[in-house]
Amino acid sequence: MTVKTISTTAFNDQKPGTSGLRKKTRAFMMANYLENYVAATFTAIDGGAGKTFVLGGDGRFFNRDAIQTILKMAAALGAARMIVGQGGLLSTPAASHLIRRHKAHGGFILSASHNPGGIDADFGLKFNAANGGPAPEALTARIHAATLTIERYDIADVPDINLDTVGQTQMGDMVIDVVDPVADYSDLMASLFDFAAIRALFTGGFTMRFDAMHAVTGPYAHAILEDTLGAAKGTVVNGIPLEDFGKGHPDPNPIWASDLMALMMSDAAPDMGAASDGDGDRNMIVGKGTYITPSDSLAMLAANAHLAPAYRDGITGIARSMPTSAAADRVADALGVPCFETPTGWKFFGTLLDAGRVTICGEESAGTGSHHVREKDGLWAVLLWLNILAARGMSVAEVQADHWQRFGRNYYARHDYEAVETARADKMMAHLRAQLDGLPGQSHAGLTVTKADDFAYTDPVDGSTSAAQGIRLFFEGGARAVFRLSGTGTEGATIRLYLEQFVSEGNHAAAVDQMLDAVRQAALTISDLPAFTGRDAPDVQT
Repeated sequence: MTVKTISTTAFNDQKPGTSGLRKKTRAFMMANYLENYVAATFTAIDGGAGKTFVLGGDGRFFNRDAIQTILKMAAALGAARMIVGQGGLLSTPAASHLIRRHKAHGGFILSASHNPGGIDADFGLKFNAANGGPAPEALTARIHAATLTIERYDIADVPDINLDTVGQTQMGDMVIDVVDPVADYSDLMASLFDFAAIRALFTGGFTMRFDAMHAVTGPYAHAILEDTLGAAKGTVVNGIPLEDFGKGHPDPNPIWASDLMALMMSDAAPDMGAASDGDGDRNMIVGKGTYITPSDSLAMLAANAHLAPAYRDGITGIARSMPTSAAADRVADALGVPCFETPTGWKFFGTLLDAGRVTICGEESAGTGSHHVREKDGLWAVLLWLNILAARGMSVAEVQADHWQRFGRNYYARHDYEAVETARADKMMAHLRAQLDGLPGQSHAGLTVTKADDFAYTDPVDGSTSAAQGIRLFFEGGARAVFRLSGTGTEGATIRLYLEQFVSEGNHAAAVDQMLDAVRQAALTISDLPAFTGRDAPDVQT
């Protein structure tokens, strides 16, 4: 095998975000751009010699080409083994499971998650560590540092391998195992849930619609829901992964999964609706005539997890990202277990999971998961919901109503202001930070501020710290507003405004916009967001 050493020049825009590096696809396709980042990753983990890695992605445009490049670079560095999903496909939770099962040294996951795909859309690459979880901040900092000093990289001068046939091949001395991307993950799900009870649910006439959004979860959903659990053929729609996701936006929320929402709010609605995103780690749950917010779904799954075999002995704790509503906190209190509030990003749950401090984790951005892997897991959440419905003999709406009756309701919404000029967004956040000390005691839109801070986190396991994670405004009466800049976009800045109002008793069926109007007005007044951004309304509201 011939190894070529390529001279290169560093790029100054390869700092990883909350989930690796995300850029426009054409950026990754530039000469040396992908190669520089891959080489920097290998540098940050002390090389690849003798190591085993997992490799796969969500099938978006450039996925196959990128995989061939990574294989050749790994071979040049002396990697011992690469485990690759057939066709280049691996959902993010399935990749996490393979890393853990095979005790790999890590994995390369090619995805921009819920972002659109195509040559003129988005691409991404992240490295997951040996525990199966996203690289911690210390590692991503080393990757970024290496991107700024790179001058050369090595790559094997060999033909591409066949990604479409399961089996073993070699590239030089490196063994490449092309594996069925679904099989191991399906076996894992069968070990967690009462598949017999879910089969009986479908046999008894239960109906469902699962929208795979032409993304990676399609093959998994077809195999597990239809083939294994007996859901009717046609339950899974948009189940063939496409390089551009069928020109759709693979983000499972009421805006981008509008066809599913329209069906679920109609007289023809099946008993349950669900959707997943580009790389299979997010989920949306809908019942007949009712939408379950991701924050509520986390709380409801935690409250009912004991109904599934894997969690029958109870859970040790819950973790949620800071912007996620406090609904899960109330469940933790009732169960007598801790609830940890972390920065946004699944990597912050990793140490808690590894230490056994928590069992179930979730984020308001449609991600929930448990200790079975170290990533959020969209299909896992759908299967746990099905297990709960089978065990309780209730509808989705009935589970929701029962939960609110017991724990109260956290009315919640997220407003996204997308592709804001970065300088404008930064000025608005600076304006907020400058006011923090003086805000408590002020009244805006009829609400009095009780506390205001810039969220900082100290990991209770490893002691690592993360500052400036988002501005929190707390108000009398159980209202909260949070401002943060998202790290998942590929151009400009996305300002996310999270609004919350807790109602313990009484009417839990009021209109969300009505219940959040006062805290929204207060947040906009304090931040002066319209003036700083020039935006009168959010681009997306979920």
